[in-house]
Order: sequence, then structure tokens, then C-alpha cells
Amino acid sequence: MAGQARSERPNQLFRNLNSKIASIPMILTAMVIFLGGTIWTVVYSFTNSKLLPRASFIGFDQYERLWAAPRWIVSIQNLAIYGILSLIFSLVIGFVLAALMDQKIRFENTFRTIFLYPFALSFIVTGLVWQWLLNPEFGIQSVVRSMGWESFTFDPLYNSQIVIYGILIAALWQGTGLVMCLMLAGLRGIDEDIWKAARVDGIPMWKTYILIIIPMMRPVFITTLVIIASGIVKVYDLVVAQTSGGPGIASEVPAKYVYDYMFQAQNLGQGFAASTMMLLTVAIIVIPWAYLEFGGKKRG
Repeated sequence: MAGQARSERPNQLFRNLNSKIASIPMILTAMVIFLGGTIWTVVYSFTNSKLLPRASFIGFDQYERLWAAPRWIVSIQNLAIYGILSLIFSLVIGFVLAALMDQKIRFENTFRTIFLYPFALSFIVTGLVWQWLLNPEFGIQSVVRSMGWESFTFDPLYNSQIVIYGILIAALWQGTGLVMCLMLAGLRGIDEDIWKAARVDGIPMWKTYILIIIPMMRPVFITTLVIIASGIVKVYDLVVAQTSGGPGIASEVPAKYVYDYMFQAQNLGQGFAASTMMLLTVAIIVIPWAYLEFGGKKRG
């Protein structure tokens, strides 16, 4: 009987066959376009391609020029500052907002819509709105001075030392709502009995969050981190809309460097080298996430 049952059990290859057939177009698209384009970019980053790609290999010369370029170094420094602060503030603000929303407050749907609404806007629109708000002539600085504080100064987009923080403000305004929704979904998945047990044991609410709730939301935090980090690496729209990389090159970011060299400076080899470095950054983010989500789990 056992042998007959094993023979009647469908082959692993043909299980969920309809789903596997339906996924073939996506698999082919990923293999041909994404993987093929990635390999093509990496290969031609070792060439002296200018206006058009050409197989004139020059070794690591493009990478040496890349890391010797002050503009690229500034873009990496900006990305590091923007990325670290964006990760910290997005998670902290998003989680705090989610915790407050989880208290079953009145008009919860209205507040949730208000917080999430900026995410529905394009980064170009967000950048232009905050360019206006941070303009010293008629933005926040002008409004505060009109109230009597004549010495008040708030013009981050026009100060090369702090311009990246002005861009960060716009990014947090747009992206924190999404983080809040992800965290709120995680909080709503926590069993109510855990909260009751914590209250019976006399555990303060802040300790319950830190010692019990946050560890239980580990998958939500990991997924949120990956979403935020992937957006950080490819930040471009906000910078172009708010500062176009200025003042000077003070707000340059890698994505803008790639675009400028590939489509304006007509130096494809340099653009491909910068793209490869961005790809490496994404791999550093995605591979640990994939391991934590899939490879690090004990198999039964």
C-alpha cells in the first residue's frame, strides 16, 4: 500500500503546474532582460566605450578613473549620509506612528490616509514641493521671519554643507507613511493575548514593545529595511527636482552620476562602471536579506 501511495503521489516537478507555466514569461523576462542587461553592463564597464558601446577592453581603467573622480566620492559620501539617516529615521518615525495608530484611536482611517498620501506622489512632485518650502525667499524661512523672528535662517538647499539634509527631509516626508503601514500591519498580526499577559505581569508598555513585540516583528523589519535600502541606492528624482546636484556638486548621488555620464557626457564606459558599483551595493543589501529570509531557517 505504501508503495502504491508513493507511485500515486505527483512528481515534484509537476506539482502546481499551472502556476509554474504562468510564471514562465516573468522568468524569461528576468533572465533575458535583467540578467542579460546586467552581464552586458558589467562586461562593457571594462571597455573604453564613449558615445556607442565598443569592445575595446582596457581592464580596470574605468574603475580607477571612477574612484579618482571627486564628483563620485562626493556622491558616495552623500549616499552614505542620506542612507544611514534615512534608514534610522524612517524606521523610528514609522514604528512610532504605527504604535500610536495601533491604540485604536478615533478617525484612524483618516490619519492613515493622511500619512500615506505623500507616498502616492511622484518623487518629482515631492521634490518641487519641498524646493518651494525650503526656498528662503518665500518658503518656511520667509514665513517665520514675517512673524517677527528676523534672524531665523533655514535654507538647507542653498547651503553646500547641509544640502543633503534638505533632500532627506523631503524623502522622509514621502516615505515614512509606507513604513508606518508596514509596521502597523505587523503590529496588527500580534496576538492580543500577548498584550494581555504583559499587562497582567505588570510589564511597562515600552518594555513590551522593545523586549517582546519588536523581536516578534523581525520579518517585517527585514522586509522594510530592504524596501528602504533599495530606494536609497537609486535615489535620483528628488535630487534632480530639488537641487539638480547643486550647489556645485554638493548634492550629487550615484544614480545622477551614472545618468550624466551615460547620456550627457557620452562616456558609456564610465557610466557602466558606476552602474556596476551601484549593482554591487544592491547585491550587498539583497544577499544578506535572502539568507536571513530563506537560507538561515532551520529545515525540518
